[in-house]
Amino acid sequence: MKKVYTCFCTDVIHDGHINIVNEAKKRGRVIIGALSDKALIRYNKFPTVSQEERVKLYRSIDGVDDVVVQDDMLYDDVITLVQPDYIIHGDNWQSGPEKAIRDHVEELLSKYGGELVDVPYTYNEKVKKIDLQLREKLAMPEYRRKRLRQLIQMTPIVKTMEAHSGLTGLIVEKTVVEHEGRLDQFDAMWVSSLCDSTAKGKPDIELVDMTSRFRTIDDIMEVTTKPIIFDGDTGGLTEHFVYTVRSLERMGVSAVIIEDKKGLKKNSLFGTEVEQTQATIEEFSEKIRAGKNAQLTDDFMIIARIESLILEQGMEDALERAFSFVEAGADGIMIHSRKKDPAEIVEFCDKFREKDKITPIVVVPSSFNTITEAELAEHGVNIVIYANQLTRSAFPAMQKTAEDILKYHRAKEVDDRLMPIKDIITLIDEL
Repeated sequence: MKKVYTCFCTDVIHDGHINIVNEAKKRGRVIIGALSDKALIRYNKFPTVSQEERVKLYRSIDGVDDVVVQDDMLYDDVITLVQPDYIIHGDNWQSGPEKAIRDHVEELLSKYGGELVDVPYTYNEKVKKIDLQLREKLAMPEYRRKRLRQLIQMTPIVKTMEAHSGLTGLIVEKTVVEHEGRLDQFDAMWVSSLCDSTAKGKPDIELVDMTSRFRTIDDIMEVTTKPIIFDGDTGGLTEHFVYTVRSLERMGVSAVIIEDKKGLKKNSLFGTEVEQTQATIEEFSEKIRAGKNAQLTDDFMIIARIESLILEQGMEDALERAFSFVEAGADGIMIHSRKKDPAEIVEFCDKFREKDKITPIVVVPSSFNTITEAELAEHGVNIVIYANQLTRSAFPAMQKTAEDILKYHRAKEVDDRLMPIKDIITLIDEL
């Protein structure tokens, strides 16, 4: 009997999946591949149920003969294992980033005479409602909040991009690229104090209050599902920080990063050019302990950002602080540098990992931007944050457009470099 293979990456079975199975049954023995958790998150989907539960769900579908786990979105592993006569899939992968996967599958099948079958994609009000319900579930605080810890366990490195509005949140949420036959995307969002302040035309000195910053989080959360890491600056007074922790946790934010400085906040990239005061180890440890005592779930993370290298206090001071802050309860360590050479960051990571193999390390390669994610992961880094690149790319583009309209007294000269408003609107989902 001929073997027919299809891959599912859903947590809920709807008419579209049943249609695929029915089409497969006409051709032979039906085998479903359950895309693994690690492959799913590279495929712009995050599971709301476990891999084992998905396998059990797929086995329960009438007409399914077997279920296997597919670990690679490119199908290489299952085609080697199953050698299917047919692979069947919805025709929605005939365009967009997924087309690269389809082309690769077609090439693999051609090597032994297998056939690819594209079935018209099923989309009706019932399917639309189920898809919307799944997205809303992913956006719920109890699911979103724990996702950062899950990603740290599931991915070599968590790729995090800044977002400072609903629109930039959608860009981070929906940008998927195909490169060398594989799909990739950002894993999480960074709500930066710098970018939030800049978007409001305010200086980056903790001038924008938490109520306003929480409003930014709300705007982003309303339209996205990815986990959020919040830039908490210094955390403020310890007595205030505990309330910030409770609020962020309740909203569904995954982590807050606070830096070990006190007094008027100045951006770290100024380094020693401006007066910046580092809190003592004891002062900052007490703030961490107070925050950890205030939180109500095990999901939320408090990450300690160490400014010793920025303030030229030396590697030993940075390491002493890191180990002390972990002992005080910090769930992660962010180490920062304004040097273009990543050598001191790499040195810190290697020395930290000699004694601590577990605590997540976070880096922000704004200055030392030549090092790759893979290289950072080799030195024990778990989270990389691209902290301000969307803001920095948008500003010169908008400024140039404004200048040219003033110069030519019309908009024709700028039109070729503008994205059609229709394309922007398609980012925004309608209920």
